Amino acid sequence: MPELPEVETIVRDLNKSVLGQKIEDVWSDFKKITRLRQGFGGQVKKPSFKNFKKEIKGRKILKIRRRGKNIIFELSGNKILLIHQKLTGHLLIGNWKLSRLTGSRLAGKIENWEPLKKGPLEEPVNRYIHLMFWLSSGLMLALSDLRKFAKAELWDKKDLEESEGFKSLGPEPLEKSFTFEKFKETLRQAQGKIKQVLMDQNVIAGIGNIYSDEILWQSKIHPFHDVSKLKKDELKRIFQATKEILPKAIKLGGESISDYRRLSGEPGYFDKERKVYRRTGEKCLRCGTIIKRVKLAGRSAHFCPKCQLLTKLK
Repeated sequence: MPELPEVETIVRDLNKSVLGQKIEDVWSDFKKITRLRQGFGGQVKKPSFKNFKKEIKGRKILKIRRRGKNIIFELSGNKILLIHQKLTGHLLIGNWKLSRLTGSRLAGKIENWEPLKKGPLEEPVNRYIHLMFWLSSGLMLALSDLRKFAKAELWDKKDLEESEGFKSLGPEPLEKSFTFEKFKETLRQAQGKIKQVLMDQNVIAGIGNIYSDEILWQSKIHPFHDVSKLKKDELKRIFQATKEILPKAIKLGGESISDYRRLSGEPGYFDKERKVYRRTGEKCLRCGTIIKRVKLAGRSAHFCPKCQLLTKLK
């Protein structure tokens, strides 16, 4: 799933390419990907792509920002388009044509988006387009999503800001206000294993599986360490690693070990900085011990059993 660095990279790219443009039309072959949310709490109206299309056409993109893993498009008329890319979704910018899939028994029945220019948009991971916006500049904004878990929701601005899910998001780790004192206070109020706590969006917004592993490796903290037993110097190491790793990942355009790609269709390059995530069976880059992988609440945790020694806990 794209995490804070990947979503922030997309938002920064979007601000350079689509800000100020109008949404002239929209298409989807998977209507459940779009939702209209209205009223206090943002109740989902009966799914209707026709209504979503009617409500969003003609609106101007006034501002684009990130909150946690959500991409927030502030539109004219006090509307918000919220896109969450989920597991395998990513936004793309370019121009495509819709053609029939050929060379199979299904020819003539399946439509496929073909990029008009040669380049990274042709990569297979960028070909699962299920949502397309036409913009006033002539560009097209696409959502490619292999698993079809991504969502695009249209909200009234006030309803989104007052919704429980939005208000309950934790602090943003890139903000200047996210000081060590704020971090320490936030974690002291949490319970559980440190990896789970770091991934809890209600504790800190934006960190997921990749960056929790990387932060804990750099901090020399075992993912199973109980957060209530962390000492001040351990908390400081986690805080400093968070403040170092996330900006570095953004600078490199995020991690593309799986489906995520940048707006251009190109991969991010954090992979060359990846120290522990998905390195099971390889040598630790710090001490040479073999990296291990364990399950924690249904998620994978990668760690060095020597550098991040759990038996140090008392």
